[in-house]
Amino acid sequence: MPSINVYHYDAFSPIPGKGNPAGVVLLGNDLTEQDMQAVAQQVGFNETAFPLPSAVADIRIRFFTPGHEINLCGHATMATIYALKTKGLLGDKTELTIETKAGVLPVRLHTTAQGQLQITMTQAAPQFRAFNGSYAQLASAMGIQEADIETKLPVVYGSTGTWTLLIPIKSLEAFKHMKPNNKVFPDILQEMPRASLHPFCLETYYPQAHMHARHFSSPYSGTIEDPVTGTASGVMGAYYAAHLADQSQHKLELYIEQGHEIGRDGHVQVTVTKQHDEQLIEVTGTAVYVDALEISLL
Repeated sequence: MPSINVYHYDAFSPIPGKGNPAGVVLLGNDLTEQDMQAVAQQVGFNETAFPLPSAVADIRIRFFTPGHEINLCGHATMATIYALKTKGLLGDKTELTIETKAGVLPVRLHTTAQGQLQITMTQAAPQFRAFNGSYAQLASAMGIQEADIETKLPVVYGSTGTWTLLIPIKSLEAFKHMKPNNKVFPDILQEMPRASLHPFCLETYYPQAHMHARHFSSPYSGTIEDPVTGTASGVMGAYYAAHLADQSQHKLELYIEQGHEIGRDGHVQVTVTKQHDEQLIEVTGTAVYVDALEISLL
């Protein structure tokens, strides 16, 4: 009965027990896809990452929820790069590329004056699609009222590697009452039944933050809520640039907070840079080692 070591890191916070937990499996080259899925299911985190050799980048990373593989995960990328760097597996590299199912993406590393490792990952180009479903059903699925949804802004599907439904909410107070009923999401999300829900608002706990959010998982993923999300924060930055920012601005630096309602608050720095007709989306954060788990494969 082989056993697999899974290293537990919390991403988007330097404090263990905060931010978003991710599993990282090193030396997993011999694992099959079925093995990886079985490990992720046993670990139970929103994502478990498997860094592997790549023919087209410095590293290939595969990401698994307890239910299925996904194209890209921001917080698990942070955890993986943090693990590789702090274990000496990246040498003195401060720039590298990662191969993902969302494409080959650049990553930069730097250390702050306080000695904290910061990781910046470029995400896939943002995409948006219209939502034509019922706002009443959408609100009900989150445990709030339809009147809590801010109709002055659009509800849209967005992706910088993973699709989610971006839902503007009027006030921070509504987030305290949210209780997602994940199993009904696919019936409401007729255009993209496998998408997650990402409600956000412009009212925040911390004055320096630009947006507050929660992230409710697709029922196919096997989890309920993602505490602090990298890819959803990235596409939320692209949304902010499109609908809320001064259009003459060529670069935005946004601070996004998440996780407060479930006691796992963390923050994501999102940079949006206009490049010709596209937006370059970069997400910056850190991670912290928590412990190691031993998983048995039957």
